[in-house]
Amino acid sequence: MVEVTGSTQDDLLASVARNDARNGDVIVTEYQSTGRGRLDRKFDAPKSTALMFSLYVQPTRDKSDWSFLPLLSGLIVSLALSEIDPRLEVSLKWPNDLLIGEGKVGGIIAQATEKGIVVGIGINVAMSDSELPVTHATSLALNNFRELDRNVILSHILSCYEEIFLRWQSGEDLRHLYRERCSTVGKEVRVDTPQGAYINGLAIDIAPNGELILKDGTRVTVGDVVHLR
Repeated sequence: MVEVTGSTQDDLLASVARNDARNGDVIVTEYQSTGRGRLDRKFDAPKSTALMFSLYVQPTRDKSDWSFLPLLSGLIVSLALSEIDPRLEVSLKWPNDLLIGEGKVGGIIAQATEKGIVVGIGINVAMSDSELPVTHATSLALNNFRELDRNVILSHILSCYEEIFLRWQSGEDLRHLYRERCSTVGKEVRVDTPQGAYINGLAIDIAPNGELILKDGTRVTVGDVVHLR
């Protein structure tokens, strides 16, 4: 636990680069000044209002399977939050957003290293309306989540992570669990690519490596998804 840092993700990546990190290491902070999400977007949260941490894992599965880990991490957080408060449905928007209704309550970033992956997780816990980073965001508090102690939430997520990660590590195909919670599958979507192009189609499935499969056979590796209906 660090009180203040630039980014838990950068801190843990630096530890990995120094060969100081071990499988399962976690860095959590009260506040990060240069936090970021996927595609290097800034992730801002007032001190003590969000759960922000990074986790280092060393998968033994083939590296071609590692690209599913961001989706697996989102699934794990969704399952953990639902176990804490079963009244609240936390769905998954491909590839890395955690939603309550249409509001984004959290996100995942994953960066591969030579021997493992550093997974960054951010969850809006106690933010008020005025503290939300963007208009389409929400927080656990705004949805009357029954547990707002970030230490309790973190402990439950890490416990769930160990269980589900080991199942995936053993070779189990967990896409059925992801599909059950994914609000993207079954929807008409627009995918905005990093190159500035866009793809429209019906999202029908998730590939073993985490790609989003559209009805016309297109497989999307990276992009921002907009749910059209």
